[in-house]
Amino acid sequence: MPIPFQDKPGQLFDNADSFAMVFDTAWQQLTQSKVAGLSAEEKKRLALEACADHPFMLSQPAMADQVADFRIRLLGL
Repeated sequence: MPIPFQDKPGQLFDNADSFAMVFDTAWQQLTQSKVAGLSAEEKKRLALEACADHPFMLSQPAMADQVADFRIRLLGL
């Protein structure tokens, strides 16, 4: 289920920075919900599914996956 994108509709860009912001939001929403018992890989998959409509995810899914891994490592998510 895609998450609603930030508070400025239409302000999504086909780049890693824009995707990272949306991924972080999706990850935070997952950690606050009832999926606390899931592994990091399962949470990552769910977060990526929530970001499925993001322009960067649509144009460069492999790179989006790498950005997700980077955000998880960088932020200790």
